[in-house]
Amino acid sequence: MLKLQGIYPPIATPFDYDGNIYKSKVRHNVERWNRVGLSGYVVCGSTGESVYLTFEEKLELFGLVAEAAAPEKLLMAGTGVESVRETVALTNKAAEMGYKAAMVRTPHYYKNLLAKGDAQALYFRAVADQSKIPLMIYNWPQATGLDIPADTVALFSEHPNIIAIKESSGNLEKVMTMIRTVKPGFQVLVGSAPTLYPSFMIGAVGAVLAYANAAPYSVVAIWEAFRTREYEAALDWQNRIGAAAALVTAKYGIPGLKYAMDLNGYYGGPPRLPLVPASPEAKQEIEAAFAGLKS
Repeated sequence: MLKLQGIYPPIATPFDYDGNIYKSKVRHNVERWNRVGLSGYVVCGSTGESVYLTFEEKLELFGLVAEAAAPEKLLMAGTGVESVRETVALTNKAAEMGYKAAMVRTPHYYKNLLAKGDAQALYFRAVADQSKIPLMIYNWPQATGLDIPADTVALFSEHPNIIAIKESSGNLEKVMTMIRTVKPGFQVLVGSAPTLYPSFMIGAVGAVLAYANAAPYSVVAIWEAFRTREYEAALDWQNRIGAAAALVTAKYGIPGLKYAMDLNGYYGGPPRLPLVPASPEAKQEIEAAFAGLKS
């Protein structure tokens, strides 16, 4: 089975000031991340503003990142959209381009019809049945308004082509329940940097973290310290990143994250409309929080 251990940034999509994909900056960012101990990259996740990208733009990004990524970096494609048909098409295109797994978010537009576990099960199983690469389910209830129950995840874990979940709720109790009830070998990754170290301590095997776009070394340090059982060092790093991670995820989101990337030598640039750049007040707060977290 494909191993998904370690830290993966769901990479931010660089746009120029006309709103086009900034190809040279994609390469610039990936080449810098290649020098950090990241396990790989997730392309076209929610942090990549995937809901604002066309099908063709997603394929373009898959290609650009695949060209720039170091050979040892594992590539995952964010392919989840509302319909099974388009999700499968995007997933299998990514597979043809060398991607090893697909991260598929919960469909949520028709909430009243998709809130139940059996409806979610139909979607994920139908996608997994037709996909040429294995799936990692992406559960982010704060954005979708739907939360995949732990017992449904346990059922998904029985499918041979569903190998992992990215659980972004930050709910450690739920992570513990999933780890206890899923099939042996099914991998639980998390998407919350503020609870990263505790998540590893209860059995998560990796993380897909928006924050890792801006200061990857600090979260790689937590993973490496945990892996080598240097628990005091892991906790120290966890305490250092707490405020900064909260600012560029929960409080200011993608515009704040992109500004933090600019501060640390990556290219963040503007988000795509209707998102707008971080305010002067937000920038000042982010600068203070990242002052000791240069990458």
